[in-house]
Amino acid sequence: MRSFKNGIAGALAGIAAFVAAGQALALDEVSFGTNWLAQAEHGGFYQAVADGTYEKYGLKVKILQGGPQAANRALLLAGKANFYMAGNLLEPFSSVEQGVPLVEVAAIFQKEPQVLIAHPDTGIEKFDDLAKLPTIFMGKDGFSSFFQWMKSAYPGFKDEQYKPYTFNPAPFLADKNSAQQGYITSEPFEIERQGGFKPKLFLLADSGFDTYSTLIETTQDYLATNPDVVKRFVEASIVGWYNYLYGDNKAANDLIKADNPEMTDDQIAFSIKTMKEYGIVDSGDTLEKGIGCMTGDHIKSFYDKMVKAGVVKADLDISKSYDTQFVCKGVGKDLKK
Repeated sequence: MRSFKNGIAGALAGIAAFVAAGQALALDEVSFGTNWLAQAEHGGFYQAVADGTYEKYGLKVKILQGGPQAANRALLLAGKANFYMAGNLLEPFSSVEQGVPLVEVAAIFQKEPQVLIAHPDTGIEKFDDLAKLPTIFMGKDGFSSFFQWMKSAYPGFKDEQYKPYTFNPAPFLADKNSAQQGYITSEPFEIERQGGFKPKLFLLADSGFDTYSTLIETTQDYLATNPDVVKRFVEASIVGWYNYLYGDNKAANDLIKADNPEMTDDQIAFSIKTMKEYGIVDSGDTLEKGIGCMTGDHIKSFYDKMVKAGVVKADLDISKSYDTQFVCKGVGKDLKK
């Protein structure tokens, strides 16, 4: 009889263990759409997949790679993705103006990597010296956004300097009296490789165009109905970014190269080094409050600059565009080495 009871007890214990294991494996499945092809600038998200951080936070995360043919923000709006990587604050400002119910819940980049690049030894030593150049190669979006701010904040810049940038450095390389836009983590690497010289770099963020960038965006409805999932996704992503910048990032880089086979180890190494050197991810408020931090005061200050420059409309209720409840709490800071 004793052995029978022991057998029943053992069976019940086994069932309980099986049920507990099943509960532990019941992860919330979410998807996150990036805004371009996989690269080191997305590294913290890939890191959180590669090292199991998302799973530790009870999530199974699928990264939807962006690119020329992707429509990941549309997928978010259609309810077919849960999170999206917004480029900078101008996108949520536009959403407010158009009545699109989106909300930013974390700012992974404290500084947008947008840079203007000039030739060395041409007398261009500080940001406003760029006004002396006859040509600045810019995309249409850059001309309608940061260049309008440049004209507002610095005297001397004028529309006649604008020439279309086709994401090919050849015209810039051929013209010493020109500058071109780019990401500080990307284009300078290719210019140095093709041109054989170190270009002059002027990070717009350090000259006053201080938008947050690489924002984690979701819909207002999803945030309202799934606040715990949003909290866990934000916190796990922050931990991923600490581990990517300051830990072993090989597995994450392997995932990046699997998604984007054209990405090279040299480009990845350059991007990581540059992100750290210029404080793209970890600077300003994050030094005390942790990666991902964003504040209403900072957002309002940038908004006011854009209104003055005529980039966005005045009197928008930009408080609808962000929610800071999940950030600035120092999550993951102990991982910084």
